[in-house]
Amino acid sequence: MSDAAPDEVRITAEIERLKIEFPKTRELYREVCALLFFRFGVTPTANRLYQLVRRGSMGTPTAVLSEFWAELREKSRVRIEHADLPEELQGAAGELVAALWTRATAAAQASLDSLRVEVEEARREAEASVAALQNDLARTETALEQRTSALLAAQVRIHELEQAQAAGEATRAALEGQIASLEQTGRDRDAALVQARADFAAELDKLRAGAELAETRLQAAEKRALLEIERERTANTRLQRDLEAATKRASRAEETARTESQSLQSQLGDLRHQAGILEGRLDALRTAHAMQAEELETLRSKANTAASANSAPAARRTPRRAARATDGAARPLRVMRKKSAQD
Repeated sequence: MSDAAPDEVRITAEIERLKIEFPKTRELYREVCALLFFRFGVTPTANRLYQLVRRGSMGTPTAVLSEFWAELREKSRVRIEHADLPEELQGAAGELVAALWTRATAAAQASLDSLRVEVEEARREAEASVAALQNDLARTETALEQRTSALLAAQVRIHELEQAQAAGEATRAALEGQIASLEQTGRDRDAALVQARADFAAELDKLRAGAELAETRLQAAEKRALLEIERERTANTRLQRDLEAATKRASRAEETARTESQSLQSQLGDLRHQAGILEGRLDALRTAHAMQAEELETLRSKANTAASANSAPAARRTPRRAARATDGAARPLRVMRKKSAQD
C-alpha cells in the first residue's frame, strides 16, 4: 500500500470534520489550507482546495490561498525592537532570527518526515505481521475445518456402517428363516412328488388301456372313412364329367348367343339408319304441309275478299273455284304421302 493512499483517507476525513465545524466557505478554505500545509506537509493549490472542498466558485479558493500566503509571510517575519539598536541592526537581527526559525522549522520538518517514514515502515511491518498471522490463522482454520469435516464424514460413515450391519443381521435372520421354510417346503414337495408319481403310474396304465381301445376304434373308423372316400371319389368323377358336358353346352350356347347378338346389332344399325331416313322425310313432309297450309290460308283470305266484293252470282261460282284450288293444292301432298308409304 502506498503512502499517498492513507494520507488521502486522513485528509478526506479531516475535511469532512472541518465542513461540520466551519459552515462558512472562506473559513473552511482557510482551515483546509492550514491543515494541508502544517499537518500533512502538502503545499495547497487552488485546484487542490476546490477538489477537496467542492464549495463556492473557483475564485474563492484562489482568494483564500493568497490571504493564507500573505498571512504566513507576515507571521514568519520576526521583528526585534530595541531602543538601543539602530534600525538597520533591528532589520538584520530580525532576518537572522527568521532565517534561524526557517532552518529550525526545516530541520523539524525533516525529523518529522523521517519519523513519519519510520512510523510508516513500522506500520507496514505490523500490517505484514498481521497479514501473516491472519494467513496462518486462515490456514489453521481451514485445516481445522477439513479435519472437522473428515471427522464428521467418518462419524457419518461409521453410523452408516452400523446401520448397514444391523440391516445385514436382520436380512441374515430373515434369510435363515426363509431357508428353513424352503427346506420344509422341499420335503413337502418330495412327498407330494412321490404320491404324484404313484398316481401318474396308475393314470398312465388307464391311459394306455384307453389308448389301445381308441386305436382299435380308430382303425375301424379309418376303414369306414376309406369306403366313404371311395364313394365320394366316384361321385366326384361323375360330377366332373357332368360339369365338363355342361361347360361345353354353355360354351356352345354362349357362341350362339354371341352370333345372334351380332346379327341383332347389325339389324339394329340398319333399323336406326332407316329410322333416320324416315325422320328426314317426315321433316320434309312437315315443312311441305306447313307451306301448303300457309298457301291455303292465303287462298282463303283472297276468296273471302273476292266474295265480299262480287255479287251473289259471283259468290256462287267462287266456292267451286276455291274447291278446285284446294284440290290442286292438296294433290301434291297426297302424292308425297303415297311415295313415302311405298318407300
